[in-house]
Amino acid sequence: MPEVITAKTAGFCFGVDRAVSTVYEELEEQPGPVYTLGPIVHNEAVTEDLRKKGVSIVEDPEALESVEKGTVIIRAHGVARSTDELLREKGFNVVDATCPFVKKIHRIVERENAEGRRVIIVGDPQHPEVAGIRGWGREDTLVIQSFEELLSLALPQSQKYSLVVQTTFNYEKITEIIARLQKLDYDIRCFNTVCNATQERQKEAGEIASGVDAMIVIGSKNSSNTRKLYDICSNRCNATVLIQSLDDLTCKDFNSVNSVGITAGASTPKHIIEEVQTYVRS
Repeated sequence: MPEVITAKTAGFCFGVDRAVSTVYEELEEQPGPVYTLGPIVHNEAVTEDLRKKGVSIVEDPEALESVEKGTVIIRAHGVARSTDELLREKGFNVVDATCPFVKKIHRIVERENAEGRRVIIVGDPQHPEVAGIRGWGREDTLVIQSFEELLSLALPQSQKYSLVVQTTFNYEKITEIIARLQKLDYDIRCFNTVCNATQERQKEAGEIASGVDAMIVIGSKNSSNTRKLYDICSNRCNATVLIQSLDDLTCKDFNSVNSVGITAGASTPKHIIEEVQTYVRS
């Protein structure tokens, strides 16, 4: 039986836990239909349970034109200012479950723009959190994923800039990007807005992966923070697997190993982590 080391930081973060709890609370309190703007969390088990309880997922605010009025819950990723305003204009009861750490970035973007600075977001341009952050800035807001990408833009040095970061971005990578940026001759304010939970989760995952024979990362393949965890762990442990649930795990993953590490993304429920942990120990 291998030694099993489970990360203390594995599973729901504060923002996700708050958002999911909000949906269950609204289901009990609201007499009308309850919608979430996009899946409340990137975890199929959670979204399926909510669907069975009556929650409908609406991907596009415009789709609300054809549904019965009710409660719309903004997920932890947040939305653009225009989307928030549109929902309220349509007459829905809007419950904002945006993660406070994401909300903080929205405020930074507003403030920096008000001071005449152009905002640069470091993150995945396709991620809903980044789309939401961008929606609180001016039309000239930039999204980049690397230092090299920023250099390729050849931005004028006469402009003042402010940099913010997707909360689930790789902490080691953004630390390096900021250090390199500060050596350039630009007027740029850098706000490392990777949230504390992400930093701690990535740090612990890396430490565990460095000392085990095999590493399990649990979470949705659609989850940005889960993919970052997998990248960090696979760089330290060749025998790293990414699974969504126990169903994806097989005994052959642990042939001839003495130690197994387990971590999980911020959207992974506790019971899934416990199921995997129990299986590996047995």
